[in-house]
Amino acid sequence: MLKHIPPLLGPELLATLRAMGHGDEIVIADANFPASFLGPEVHRADGIAATDMLDAVLTLLPLDDFVDQAAIGMAVVGDPEARPPIFAEFAAIIARHEPKAGFSTIERYAFYDRARQAAAVIQTGETRLYGNVILKKGVIRAAA
Repeated sequence: MLKHIPPLLGPELLATLRAMGHGDEIVIADANFPASFLGPEVHRADGIAATDMLDAVLTLLPLDDFVDQAAIGMAVVGDPEARPPIFAEFAAIIARHEPKAGFSTIERYAFYDRARQAAAVIQTGETRLYGNVILKKGVIRAAA
């Protein structure tokens, strides 16, 4: 056990988060996401909500503030302007950890293409549809 590390983050996932560099991306995916055959390493988090995992990951992972989109969800198929309730939860969690970051969305297949290039996918047990988010890692600046 370690202090200040959310218990949802197991040792393999912690190693992945630590090894990621500036600009690398990680996907937090729902239970329906086709994670196993996309290519990146998959960390299983069965029974864990995507929102809980996002909150845990963002306690450690800084988001990239050099880009316009550092937290990106999957847009609703056929209605890209739709905002399922989970999007508001994602946005609130992101704002709490990274006040300057926003939450945006991209088209489903563009999301899959981007996920193929990710450092890893965290497959949660989230059953709410569109419970997927890509996070782009930022930097930790030296204290002034």
